[in-house]
Amino acid sequence: MRVSFFIARRIAFNKASSFSRFIITIATAATAISVAVMILATALVTGFQQTIQDKIFSFWGHLHVNLYQPNASPLTEQPPIFNDANFRQKALALPGVTGINTFATKSVLVKAGKDIEGMIFKGVGPDYNWQNIGRFLQEGRLIKYNDSAFASEVLVSAGTATLLNLKLNDPIIVYFVRGGGLPPRARKLTIVGIYKTGIEEYDKTYFLGDLQLIRKLNEWEDNQIGGYEIFLKDYTKMDETAELLVDFMPEKQTVRTMKDIYPNIFDWLALQNKNEVIILIIMTIVAIINMVTAILILILERTNMVGILKALGMHDNSLQEIFVFQSAYIVLTGVVIGNVIGLGLAFLQQQTGFFKLPEESYYMSVAPIALQWWKVALINVGTLVICTVILYIPSILIRKIVPVRAIQFK
Repeated sequence: MRVSFFIARRIAFNKASSFSRFIITIATAATAISVAVMILATALVTGFQQTIQDKIFSFWGHLHVNLYQPNASPLTEQPPIFNDANFRQKALALPGVTGINTFATKSVLVKAGKDIEGMIFKGVGPDYNWQNIGRFLQEGRLIKYNDSAFASEVLVSAGTATLLNLKLNDPIIVYFVRGGGLPPRARKLTIVGIYKTGIEEYDKTYFLGDLQLIRKLNEWEDNQIGGYEIFLKDYTKMDETAELLVDFMPEKQTVRTMKDIYPNIFDWLALQNKNEVIILIIMTIVAIINMVTAILILILERTNMVGILKALGMHDNSLQEIFVFQSAYIVLTGVVIGNVIGLGLAFLQQQTGFFKLPEESYYMSVAPIALQWWKVALINVGTLVICTVILYIPSILIRKIVPVRAIQFK
């Protein structure tokens, strides 16, 4: 066993009360808090991003294919295209594509009693994959389709139901807006389900009904739709998959990713990555400052010991290693405690959801936690390595200690 490591271990495990013992406790606690905050910060940011993206993709898919329209906004109605079975088959064969839905939208006025609200009617067909949106259903059931005519059933958001004072099985009058100065067409529909995604842009704007109703009102053919929603296994492959779709997409049609359609939301999510990096940097700096302060105090308190060991012939490098080993022990202890605190709070939040959020601001009512173990490992290894390496700098002070003066130091 190396002498420097032996001495460092004896000092570190010395239970005698001293000022350095108090400093070691403070440094260990500061390191533990820094590690715990970093773990929680990464888990919260990752969970937040995953939850928002999951809600966006569940409602709209990852890619939209429809007829090209210059300067089209998310609320723009789609001109009709034909539901091409060949295109659907090729799209589903692409790597990472998990599903494809047909849809169409139409501007409407919803009347309930004396209240009127402008919204967007999203029409979907019997082949719609309700598994994605169905998990947001709070009350009621999904739409039941029939072969003879359109289904007069709709799903509305909880926010819309509250705004218009609606409940399950209530009838509503929906006025479908027509262009060219034509008067709107009214239809009486029934609320069979109430959903809530938590994303205000969706909940206050859209409600779901039968695609066949839009076909009849727009005088489309039975095989015409507004566009396709394409779902992917990995959202990071949106741009790559969009390029592959272009190779066999029908003429005059275009493909847009959710980033293209809702850039503000994704810019906001990307901003969270910067916040995560800032928190990690700040917590790392806090840990480094605490450890540098601790090692300086340890050296100051052990000046007599340093002088005696120098007088006995110990090299400066070995003396430096004593304090670096001792500091590494403090860092390691702090990292272990920080993991217990950080991971413990993360698991507690996952199980109980005790930390709440204002849903109108954050699109969710509970702070989400998503642990990525490679990030946890990187925080642990990074903290240990960076702090230990940085501690060699203040330990250089040992080289300037003169044995005679150090032995007499009080």
